[in-house]
Amino acid sequence: AIHRARSMQDVAGDLGSIRLRAGDVLLVQGSRDALRSLRESGTTLVLDATTDLPHTKRAPVAFGIIMGVVAFAAAGIMPISVSALCGVALMLVTGCLTWRDAGNSLNTAVIMIIVASLSLGFALMETGGAEFIAQIFVFITQPLPVPLILSGLILLMTIMTNVVSNNAAAVIGTPVSISIAQQLNVPVEPFILAVVFGANMSFATPIGYHTNLLIMSTGGYRFTDFLRIGIPLTLIMWLAFTIILQILYDL
Repeated sequence: AIHRARSMQDVAGDLGSIRLRAGDVLLVQGSRDALRSLRESGTTLVLDATTDLPHTKRAPVAFGIIMGVVAFAAAGIMPISVSALCGVALMLVTGCLTWRDAGNSLNTAVIMIIVASLSLGFALMETGGAEFIAQIFVFITQPLPVPLILSGLILLMTIMTNVVSNNAAAVIGTPVSISIAQQLNVPVEPFILAVVFGANMSFATPIGYHTNLLIMSTGGYRFTDFLRIGIPLTLIMWLAFTIILQILYDL
């Protein structure tokens, strides 16, 4: 591509038939040796804006490794965590990934969030803090109407899944929901669904689900980005699920 600065327009046509003028800007692509020769020729001023292009020759190998990771995990041969580590090792061995690229892809903030969330979840589970919160919820909402209790249960599970994890929230919330339904003498199904829906609304923090952590690092997002987008989305889904469950089960 050629940009002619004097006329402020791009020049189209066969590059071999175009007479270059002083001030023309060229966008070129080539190997490091070719760019080095162009810089040393003295006829052009090469700007320091070169970018390493992907190693497309190893793309089929990388694609095969990724498909193997997914296939082994889907077939139940090994957990996704183990197959993913094996895939990374194969990427390094085959040259699809360098140690420098692997090191640069690590994000300190994401690692700290993972460690903190695991510690927090373990502490809440081992000390009984999560169960204590559920008991407080039952005590506070006991005199309220059934629709409000159902809505509050969804909200409690949503908060818990964004602080601990969706699995922990579901494990803690399921027996609580069954107990509440039996005390109110109402069907158990809507309260179990309230736990399921609430435990899966992990949009407000990167802690809620592991894919949130993946996109946080790759996309360059901050913790506040999840709050800004996740909280409104969570509130919308909370209200929607509350209304839907009340209509379906005539509560």
